[in-house]
Order: sequence, then C-alpha cells, then structure tokens
Amino acid sequence: MKKPAAPAKSPQPTLLLDDQLCFALYSTSLALNKVYRKLLAKLGLTYPQYLVMMVLWERDEVTVSEIGERLFLDSATLTPLLKRLEAAGLVTRTRAASDERQVIIELSKSGRALKTKAQGIPHGVSCAVEGCSYEQLALIKQQLESLRESLIRNG
Repeated sequence: MKKPAAPAKSPQPTLLLDDQLCFALYSTSLALNKVYRKLLAKLGLTYPQYLVMMVLWERDEVTVSEIGERLFLDSATLTPLLKRLEAAGLVTRTRAASDERQVIIELSKSGRALKTKAQGIPHGVSCAVEGCSYEQLALIKQQLESLRESLIRNG
C-alpha cells in the first residue's frame, strides 16, 4: 500500500482568511451557485434540485440512498427536496416492493422533458467563467475531484 504523501508545508503557518484553502473553495462555491441560481430560475429549480435531476437523467429509477451516495447528501436533506420535486410534478416516489424501507425515485414525463430545457445550463456556466478555456476548466475539475477523494480518504 502506498504511503500518503506528507502534507505541503507552508513557509509560515497563518490564520489569515485569504490564505485558507477552505475559504477559497467556499467563496468560489457561493459565486458558482449564484450563476446557477440565475440560470436555473428559468427551469424552476434550485441548485440541489438540479443535482438530483441530473442523477435521474443519467439513470432513472434510483433509491433515495443511491442519490444520497452520488451527491454526498443524507436522506434527511434529500427527503424534503424530493417531496418538492414530486409536488412540482417532476418525479414520483414509491416504496420498493422488495423492501418497504427503500423509496424509489423515478422521473415523471415532465421530469424527462425538463432535460431538454436544461441542456444549455452547462454552457451558460462556462460562459460565466471568463478567461478560462475548456481545457483549464477540465483541469480544475480534475484537481478538485482529486482533492475531494484525498479528503474523503484521509478525513
């Protein structure tokens, strides 16, 4: 088994807010969510609802726990979100016949149709990131995924 690399050493430990990786990630996430909020308003979705819909557009008929694993969310967070999507007519929730503790989430006809309207969202986000090429954005995404996996492994 490969030994984890030693953490990078800072020339001098600091508690300045702008020197913190967590704040750079947090503030970037807030800015990105603001861009998404504007684009998703046209679809009547919040950002977390959009994430759930993307999971379902990739693979319809999944359990709440499968959605939670994919999005790193617990069922207490997902349940009210899924109820709102159901009330909007985008999904249906049914108990699994084999195990009544499991709830199956399935796209409705309207939920499937919404995918066509959502096709432009990724492009809209890319346009909001001025000065970054597709290649640069792909590299940033890859680095963030690597960081996430490292934090999951070591956290």
